Amino acid sequence: METTVKQAILLYTEQTPNPETLKFVSNKLLYRGIADLKTKELAAEYSPLALALYELPYVLSVYISNNFVTITKKAEYDWHEIMIPAKDFIKDYIQSEKPIILDSYELYINDLEKKSYEGQYDEKNLEIVKRIKEMITNYVKPAVEMDGGNIEFKSFKDGIVTVMMQGSCSGCPSSTVTLKSGIEGLLKRMVPEVTEVVAEAC
Repeated sequence: METTVKQAILLYTEQTPNPETLKFVSNKLLYRGIADLKTKELAAEYSPLALALYELPYVLSVYISNNFVTITKKAEYDWHEIMIPAKDFIKDYIQSEKPIILDSYELYINDLEKKSYEGQYDEKNLEIVKRIKEMITNYVKPAVEMDGGNIEFKSFKDGIVTVMMQGSCSGCPSSTVTLKSGIEGLLKRMVPEVTEVVAEAC
C-alpha cells in the first residue's frame, strides 16, 4: 500500500521596509494571486488562514500572495516577542492542509476590478494608460513584491496617476519616498504625459 509523503513545510521571515510588517515565506504555493485581507470581515468571508491569524491579539492586517504571508502587527507589540509564535502558527496551519483562500474570493476580486475600471480614464488616454500599466507591471511590481507588498494601477486623469499600495507597502513610512522618488520618477521619464503619482488610501 502506497503512502503519500507530505511535503515538509519550511518557513522563514523577511524584513520589509515597513517596521510594523513582516513577511513569512513558505516553500509551498499558498495562493496563486494577491489576497489583501485588510479586515477581519473580509477574512471571515474569504480566507480561513487570515481569519485564524486575526484571532491572534497582535495581528492588525494580513496579506497573502504566492508563497508568502505578510502580517502587519499592532504597534504595542514587538516583533522579537511575537515573531516565533506567528511563524509556528503559520507553519502549523499550512502543514494541516486546511483551506487558505476560498474559491469565492476570485469572484469578489473580479467584481471589484469591474467597478474600479469605471471612470478609470478617458478613451483618448487608452494608449497612455497601457504604457503606464506596462511600466508598473514590468518594473515596479517585482521590486514591491520583494518587500512583501503590491501596487495596483487605479486611474489616470489630468496627468495624475493614482495607485493603490497593498501588503507591507500600505501605511509604510518609506512607501511615500518610494512612490515619489522611485515610481513617479520612472513614470515621468518613460511616459511624459505623467505629471504626478499619488497613492490612494486603502
